Amino acid sequence: MQILPTLDEKDVHILLLDPAGPDHSQVCRLLCSEGMDVVCRQSAEVMLEVLEAHCREKRVDMVICCTLQKGMSAGQFVRRAKATPAMQDVPVLMLTEDTSPRVELDCFECGADAYLSSSAHSDLLLLRIRTMLHLAEEKRHLHPQWHARRARVVIVRAPEDETLLDFWNDPSVETYDRGDDGVEDAGLGELLWRDGHTVTSVTRSSDLLNGSWLTGSDGPDCIVLEDIRDNEADLAFCRRLDQRRHALRAQGGIPFRILGIIQAERFRGESCVAFLETGLEDLVPSDMTPVVLALRIRAMVRRRRENEAFRQREMERQQSALALEAAQAQASLADALARANRELAQMNEELVQTQARLVQTAKMASLGELVAGIAHEINNPLAFTLGHADTVERCLRWMEKTVQDEGGQARIERAVARLAAMKTGLGRIRDLVVRLRRFSRLEEGHWCMVDAGEAIEMGLALVSHRLSRDITVECQLEAPRQLICQETLFHQAVMNLIANAADALNDARQDGPLNHGGLIRIATRLYDDVYEITVSDNGPGISEAIRPWIFDPFFTTKAQGEGTGLGLSIVHGIVRAHGGTIDVTDACEAVETPSGEWQAGVGRGAHFVIRLPVHETAEGWAVREPGRHRAQEEVKTA
Repeated sequence: MQILPTLDEKDVHILLLDPAGPDHSQVCRLLCSEGMDVVCRQSAEVMLEVLEAHCREKRVDMVICCTLQKGMSAGQFVRRAKATPAMQDVPVLMLTEDTSPRVELDCFECGADAYLSSSAHSDLLLLRIRTMLHLAEEKRHLHPQWHARRARVVIVRAPEDETLLDFWNDPSVETYDRGDDGVEDAGLGELLWRDGHTVTSVTRSSDLLNGSWLTGSDGPDCIVLEDIRDNEADLAFCRRLDQRRHALRAQGGIPFRILGIIQAERFRGESCVAFLETGLEDLVPSDMTPVVLALRIRAMVRRRRENEAFRQREMERQQSALALEAAQAQASLADALARANRELAQMNEELVQTQARLVQTAKMASLGELVAGIAHEINNPLAFTLGHADTVERCLRWMEKTVQDEGGQARIERAVARLAAMKTGLGRIRDLVVRLRRFSRLEEGHWCMVDAGEAIEMGLALVSHRLSRDITVECQLEAPRQLICQETLFHQAVMNLIANAADALNDARQDGPLNHGGLIRIATRLYDDVYEITVSDNGPGISEAIRPWIFDPFFTTKAQGEGTGLGLSIVHGIVRAHGGTIDVTDACEAVETPSGEWQAGVGRGAHFVIRLPVHETAEGWAVREPGRHRAQEEVKTA
């Protein structure tokens, strides 16, 4: 919606033509009391000079003209004023004592925009003036670059007819008596000139049809053909003139109008169809008075100018529509570019995550081969040692039966105790090797029943070398221990979180002695079909500045060579593969602990929360597989 500017009446310049003069004009006093700048003159001739000076120096907003004038009439003054290009858009208000329809017709024919009775109430007069001022301001605002040009009329006379020249163009020839109207007689040329038209008289010739003056921007609005006859030359001239007009229409322009003047006897006595077939739009007799003929020409010019104005507005509308389409296309292109950028960023993120998974897969494959090799190398001597331990134990038991002295019995009992301790140590080594072999055989896409407690114990056993004596691990497993999921969920995801917590506590201890013991808390709980796993510590925590990037691949805060930056990224990928989410907050805000266990000022701690959507099955609780869950939802919807 376009908001038009408010009109400041103190900056309004009005020209007032009033026979009463500036000292006795009631209209002048009324407008001056409203703060408007008014220039009042008694004579139309003097006012024309003032108008010309104002057009050069400053803007004229409105002209008010009273009809009772001496010398030049009000209608003639308006015509002369409108002939000035700068006055084409200036509104003209006629004040008259005579409100008859004939006076109204004369007012509008001379170019006035409105007329009002001189005896009208002052409020009505002010309302009419303000309305016209606002409409003119709106037009200037909406079309600031539009300048109306003077209409052009070309009178084409017959080559051999010199007697008609004075009749149509010499104002001194008395051709029409206006009676008591007080208007001096004038020829057609002066009447059209007084109307503000540019009038040109030329002799009919075939050369007139050449060149671009007929179809150019300065072409005529109306062509008046004088004394045309029914001979072949005149008819051919009319046809060629009409052809030029069709050419102008084909170019998208507004064609000029053609009016023909034929002998009165021929006009009234015979058919004139032949002339109209040549393209003439109007045909008049030669004895028509100049005043009536000027009215006919004026009407034709006005229609042509209105068509031209309509075409200009249509072109502006089309340009606006094209500009709007271009803007919409540009906006669509911008949206498409933004969408492509988002898709590219998503693909880039997926590529980075895929690279991280490939790196982790390669590491796990290498680790699996290494663990498998080590386990194989350990298993052989371990099995040999356990086998011989059993043999030694049987020998000791046999000796225990054969030896009778007390000293021998005591030595045998000590040997049996030491052998039992050795077998216990060898059993722990065997269990560790079994766990290493199971860890090396993990496959990310394999879903099975996992014992959460056993998986967490295995993870703690694998990272036990990072857990110093000052670090305590607490487990609060409130959720069901059996969960159908991928083994990597607990063996890798939870283990990486425990390892990160241990590293954070060890780094904090290296920076300075801890005045409290390190604590790692692992908890699980089940609520509203959500299986929640939390890993918390009371270390230095994770600052707000780096939290948005901690799950990005290869992002690490450790020193060079100490971390790959893939641990949390792998955890994030495993959780997403289960359709869950992982968040990190401050541990002191998320965990309610006994007094003194989380001391203020020591550190915020890190609190990782894994939430997995689960559902109960015949085998037990199971994580909802993202692909299977979507398929089930689609089946339900169908």
